[in-house]
Amino acid sequence: MSAPDLIVLRDICFAFSPAKPVLNHADFSLAAGEKVALTGPNGAGKSTLLHIMMGLQIPTTGTITILQKTCKTEKDFSTIRGKVGLLFQDSDDQLFCPTVIEDVAFGPLNLGYSDADALEISHKTLTDLGLSGFENRITHQLSGGEKRLVALATVLAMAPEILLLDEPTNGLDHIVENRLTSILQNLPQAMVIISHNQPFLDQVASRQVTLHNGDLISGHETIKNITAGTTS
Repeated sequence: MSAPDLIVLRDICFAFSPAKPVLNHADFSLAAGEKVALTGPNGAGKSTLLHIMMGLQIPTTGTITILQKTCKTEKDFSTIRGKVGLLFQDSDDQLFCPTVIEDVAFGPLNLGYSDADALEISHKTLTDLGLSGFENRITHQLSGGEKRLVALATVLAMAPEILLLDEPTNGLDHIVENRLTSILQNLPQAMVIISHNQPFLDQVASRQVTLHNGDLISGHETIKNITAGTTS
């Protein structure tokens, strides 16, 4: 018997204005261990879809099931957010403490860990990401790539069951991108990964879906045909 899907979205509709729907009766599911690439043009609504999964945006219609829990209200989503880690597209939206160690420890502390345990988790997470020695660095003085990795550390420190990653390679040079690729390949968590970096997705993702005219379409070949204006 197969395990139940970790995320199930059914008949999701969402629009910022009635004239232009972002999601139009879209369906999506994420199974345990899957690493799903979410692609599409700028402005298609990819980030909005991740925000809907976290309860940061509320769809007009449809059902959202996360870790077998139907989520409708803020209270519903608040119970699952510690198990679903969201990496924002802009790292400055995620980093708000004076130092790196404070930012990374913030999540574990809010999950109820003691100060000592939160610091231990934070040190280990930074070491795993190749950021040992960054603990007392001033967050706003980091480079864009360093901020990206620290933002990822704040997510991983909470040991989520699901990762939602919005443009994780933004601001990374080739060496750091290769390190991040290796890290994500070896993480056990299921993931939804937004990226315009197709070579990166080809190495990390187990399948790909594209957001096109408010709908989610599976399959790289089908996606390329749509982009070219042909039929398969």
